[in-house]
Amino acid sequence: MRIERVAFDHPASVELRQAQRDELEIRYETPDSEPGIAPTAADVTAFYVAFSDDGEPIACGGLRELDATHGEVKRMYAAPGARGTGVAAAVLATLEQDAAARGWTRLLLETGDRQPDAIRFYTREGYAPIPNFGHYAGVEASRCFEKLLIAEDPALDTVCEGCE
Repeated sequence: MRIERVAFDHPASVELRQAQRDELEIRYETPDSEPGIAPTAADVTAFYVAFSDDGEPIACGGLRELDATHGEVKRMYAAPGARGTGVAAAVLATLEQDAAARGWTRLLLETGDRQPDAIRFYTREGYAPIPNFGHYAGVEASRCFEKLLIAEDPALDTVCEGCE
């Protein structure tokens, strides 16, 4: 497996994001279950795709900048055949490393109440439930989470000022 940063409109990105939308349409019984502003090439800071050894796109995830020190995880998805292999955790770790390198100290994300697998995954990966934020505030079906990050450059680490 390899993880590559790609353009938001890269064919593998488009393919995986469409597979995610198709799956969510079935889960939520609506073609548009997006409670917030859908990510676009113009507002996605970075997007990554994991490819299998034979070159098939199998997982993806992106980052959207919220402000100078906070970002949002967007469009995390692993193809059904790749679930349970660690690829989603590897993509998420890549997103966290990218975010920390940017000096971001916190990542936020939203998932839905009909995605218990995603809720378990994010909780296992160290994300804690928070009140719904931004466009998700007041959306009953939304479940929001955060994870505090440690910047790769200690001079940028505002989460742990004074820590040894």
